[in-house]
Amino acid sequence: MDVKQLPTLAVLSDCVTVCQLDGLSVVRVIHPKATAAVSLFGAHVLSFEPAGKKDTIWMSEKADFSGNKALRGGIPVCWPWFGKAAEPSHGFARNAIWTLKEHRENENGVILSLTLEDSAETRNIWPHAFHAEVQIEVGETLQVRLITTNTDDKAMQIGGALHTYLNIGDINQTKVTNLGNEFIAAGVRQPSPGVATFAEEVDRIYLHADDTVVVEDAASQRRLNVTNAGHNAVVVWNPWEALAASMADMADDGYQTMVCVESAVYDRSVTLQPGEKHTLSTTISCE
Repeated sequence: MDVKQLPTLAVLSDCVTVCQLDGLSVVRVIHPKATAAVSLFGAHVLSFEPAGKKDTIWMSEKADFSGNKALRGGIPVCWPWFGKAAEPSHGFARNAIWTLKEHRENENGVILSLTLEDSAETRNIWPHAFHAEVQIEVGETLQVRLITTNTDDKAMQIGGALHTYLNIGDINQTKVTNLGNEFIAAGVRQPSPGVATFAEEVDRIYLHADDTVVVEDAASQRRLNVTNAGHNAVVVWNPWEALAASMADMADDGYQTMVCVESAVYDRSVTLQPGEKHTLSTTISCE
């Protein structure tokens, strides 16, 4: 995504502007260390391009930017649950309008803070008071932190994921390493050699991955390091040919240039008492 071409709506600082992308308001970062774009719809990272390197984040060329449905690609914020644990699938945060609360910049990069709080609409879906914050640090690396605070008077259980779509040269030449010795696929636990390669659809929840998972992107002659915290699993996903062809918001060949590597609490196993916080994070670096 060429974020520099987006029409500017407002200038917030030397490095931060608000832009228009179809029906979405997008916070754009242009800094000597990197460029990035974050949609207020979903607190959704759309692009992260370190200086002198190509974008590390994959966005579908058919993504719907109207604001009427979740975006295909980028880093969707799946919260307060992951997958089909409840309705809507992957929670409501990725379809909500977040508020840009703060932006700071220095010679190392830019920090954005986006927030979401409970409303009558969210309480109809999930009966809890909460404060959610997505902190995004754009510099030589990209760090995304999802911070949940229980502002209710009762305990809550949460899960979620930072559903990162990574931009790769060719899925056939890609492997993901440091994944540990066990994964869940189709509800079944299976042993793992710790490495994932791709010749068919892959949808796996790795239970014992290292804190840093490595994506070997041979076609682009680069390595993407994904460092996670606050998680209990790493989800690796590629839809492959048939599923990609069935998606209206993905090109038939879109699966060839993406792989999802997600920092996840896949099972809603985090319990927060009133006043407690939890942070789920992912950091992406390129070498």
